[in-house]
Amino acid sequence: MIKDTIVAISTGMTASGIGKVRLSGDAAVDIVDRIYRSPKGKKTLKNVQSHTIHYGFIYDKNQLIDEVLVLVMMAPNSYTKENVVEIDCHGGVVVMQKILETAVKYGARPAEPGEFTKRAFLNGRIDLSQAEAVIDIINSKNEYALNSSVHQLRGELLKQIKDIRKNIIGSIAFIEAALDDPEHINADDYGDVLKKQVDNNILVLEKLLNSYNDGRLLKEGIKTVILGKPNAGKSSLLNYLSGEDRAIVTDIAGTTRDILEETVQVNGILLNVIDTAGIRDTEDKVEKIGVEKAKIYAEESDLIIYVVDGSTSLDENDFEILELIKDKKAIILLNKADLELKTPLDILKAKVHQPVVEVSVKEGQGLDEFYQLIKDMFFQGKLDFNDQVYLTNIRHKSAVQETIESLKMVLQSIEDEMPEDFFSIDLMNAYESLGKIIGESVGEDLIDTIFSDFCMGK
Repeated sequence: MIKDTIVAISTGMTASGIGKVRLSGDAAVDIVDRIYRSPKGKKTLKNVQSHTIHYGFIYDKNQLIDEVLVLVMMAPNSYTKENVVEIDCHGGVVVMQKILETAVKYGARPAEPGEFTKRAFLNGRIDLSQAEAVIDIINSKNEYALNSSVHQLRGELLKQIKDIRKNIIGSIAFIEAALDDPEHINADDYGDVLKKQVDNNILVLEKLLNSYNDGRLLKEGIKTVILGKPNAGKSSLLNYLSGEDRAIVTDIAGTTRDILEETVQVNGILLNVIDTAGIRDTEDKVEKIGVEKAKIYAEESDLIIYVVDGSTSLDENDFEILELIKDKKAIILLNKADLELKTPLDILKAKVHQPVVEVSVKEGQGLDEFYQLIKDMFFQGKLDFNDQVYLTNIRHKSAVQETIESLKMVLQSIEDEMPEDFFSIDLMNAYESLGKIIGESVGEDLIDTIFSDFCMGK
C-alpha cells in the first residue's frame, strides 16, 4: 500500500503563461490546505466536492508566493486513483519551484520520473502496456505515431492480450480439472479441440508480431539514406525535404564529404534522412572515407533513395550504385527533369526492379509521386487506425515471440500424442509470457526501469 504523498512540476521548466504543480497521495489535500488560502480565508479544501476548481493564493506561512487555481480530485476518480491536487500557477520557473519546495516543506515528497503513471499502474487504473503508451504519446514525432500510442492507451492491445490469456487459462483449467477428476471430466480427444484454439491464438499473435516493423517505423521513423554520384542533387533533395539549407549545394562535385542527418516528415511519415558523400572513384583521402561511410549506411538503412543525374549518361559510378542497391528497398529518382535528359526514363527502368520516378528537385516536380511511393512501400498505401493494433515496443515483441514458441510446443505435444499435463506446462509459459506485456508477470526491477524513462511530473 502506497502511503506517502508525492509532488512534481508537471509542465515544462521554461517561462510560460501557466505552470502546474501536481500532488498525489493520501495527504495531498491536507498538504495543500496548509499552504492554500481562499480570498476570504474561510475555505478548506478537504470539505469541497471532488473535481472542483478553487481560486486563491499559495502561502508559506505569511509569505505570499502566487495567485493560483487549485483543482481537487478525490480517490479513486483520479489519474493515480489517489487523492490528487493540481495547482495551476503562473508559469515562471522560480514561482513553480517555490511552490514545489513549499509543498515538500509541508509534507510531500518530490516525485521520481514517471511516478504518477507508475502509481496509476500499481493502483490498477491502467495496465503496463497503457502506461508505456503514455510516454510514447509524449515522445510522438508524427501524427501516425501519436494515433498508434493513443490506441494503445485506450487499451486495445490490452484487450487482445486479455482475450488470448482468458482462452489459454480456460484450457489449463480444463486440463487440470480432468487430471484431478477423470471419472467426471473426460479429456479424451481434447487434443483436437485444443489444437483449434491454439492455432487461432497463434494466428492472432503472428498478425500482431508482423505489425512490429510497421510499428517501429511509425514510432522511430524510416532510416533513409540518399545515394548518388557527386552533383546528382542529393543535398538539394535533403534541403527540399527539410525545408531549409541544411547541406551546401554547389556546382562543384564532391562538396558533401561527411554524413549529414535530418529528421523530416513526408505526408505525416517520419524519415530519418542521411545525406551521404557522392559515390565515385576518387584519390582524395577525405572524400574516400565519405564514400565508404555512404556504403556502410546504405547496408543498414530501411530505405535507399538513389538520385540519378538525368542530365548525364549513366557511367561506372552509377553501375556501382545499382549493384549496391539491387537487393535493397529503394526508390530511384531520375533528377533534373527540367533539363534535357541524357538518361531516358525507360532505359533506367529496364536496368532496375525498383520504382523509378522522374523528378526535378529544383522545381519540386514529381515529388508527390515519390511521397506516395514511400507510403505504398512501407504501409501498403494506407495507415488504418480504425481497428489495427501495432506493436511498437521491443519488450512486447519479445513477449509475443516467446508466447508463439510456447504455443507451437503445445501443438508439437498434441502431434506427438503426449499426456495432457505436457500441454499445461507450455500453456502456462504462454500465459505468463503474455502477462509480461500487461504487467502481470514482471518483476519490480523491470517496472522501475520502464518508468525511469518517463519525464518528471508524469
